Amino acid sequence: MSQKLYIGNLPYRITESDVRKYFSKFEPIHSIVLISDRETGRSRGFGFIELEEDRVDNAIQELGDTIFGGRNLRISRAKDRGDSFHPQAVPQMRMPQMANA
Repeated sequence: MSQKLYIGNLPYRITESDVRKYFSKFEPIHSIVLISDRETGRSRGFGFIELEEDRVDNAIQELGDTIFGGRNLRISRAKDRGDSFHPQAVPQMRMPQMANA
């Protein structure tokens, strides 16, 4: 079974190929996703990699807080989006008040 890892503090110019090479010791790599800004297309400095479950802890220990492209990587098990969603934290939209004419 595989597990996704969050990779934070990535250099902005890093490519999927660069990440694949850096994590090659922990192959097989099932997927790599680098997150970019929707409007500008520029990297947001984080991404996800999917590895075999039995390699995840070693990857976190060996590569977490290492220097990659001049930046200290932050690596942890990825959390499902549903784990952090709290309806109370979503601001309610209000309709603008119309001025009385």
